[in-house]
Amino acid sequence: MKKKKWYQGSSLDDFLKEEGIYDEVVAQVEKEVIAWQLQQAMKKKKISKKQMAEKMRTSRTQVDKLLNPRDGNVTIKTLHKAAAVVGKRFEYKLV
Repeated sequence: MKKKKWYQGSSLDDFLKEEGIYDEVVAQVEKEVIAWQLQQAMKKKKISKKQMAEKMRTSRTQVDKLLNPRDGNVTIKTLHKAAAVVGKRFEYKLV
């Protein structure tokens, strides 16, 4: 006796690709994860946004953009600087 699958249709990835929004959604999710990870690291290190800006040698506005999951215009250089301030390093790779 063969078990039936509990779901119907394609995967979420397939659906997003069919809709033509897969890359956009993945990029948004990745930015949200990075912003959340930075916020958690800042909390752990007890670093305020103002202190973060000072240590990164940038403005508070730039830190707000960095931590805003809806703002995708962040450079790799900025991500490296922010990671260093919280004692981390930023990693990226092609898969």
